[in-house]
Amino acid sequence: MKNFFVLCFLSAIICSCNGKIDKSDAVTSVSAMHDSVKAKKFEMYEFSEMASLMETMFASNKKLKEDIIQGNDFGDFQDNFLKIHSSAMTDESDNDEFFKEQAKIFIAAQQMIFSDKENAKEHYNTSISACITCHQEKCGGPIPRIKTLLIK
Repeated sequence: MKNFFVLCFLSAIICSCNGKIDKSDAVTSVSAMHDSVKAKKFEMYEFSEMASLMETMFASNKKLKEDIIQGNDFGDFQDNFLKIHSSAMTDESDNDEFFKEQAKIFIAAQQMIFSDKENAKEHYNTSISACITCHQEKCGGPIPRIKTLLIK
């Protein structure tokens, strides 16, 4: 009796596996997907001058943070940061009085890091806080990333 049930079970499995797959349907589906991908034009995002400058400032400040924490010599103020006043923005309407004021605070604090090295940590955090304040008003996206620059 046990063998009868095993035989019935195996027969049911074999009978249910008799379905055929039409390979032409599968090829047609893959071909259609390929054509739709080819039809889309991929475009590279290009940073504005300001976005590029901010990426550079982020990298420089990340290194500066480590140098301050470790007590290493960190050289002189980077004059390329002064481009914050003249770099073209993604949205030129963002270059308003609020932005200009925050940029001045940022630059002044950055310069103080290098002229008053005993209080570098405080000046550094002031400069990063100016970035956060500006981004809270203008473009909130990078705030979590910027906050990683703060020295605790």
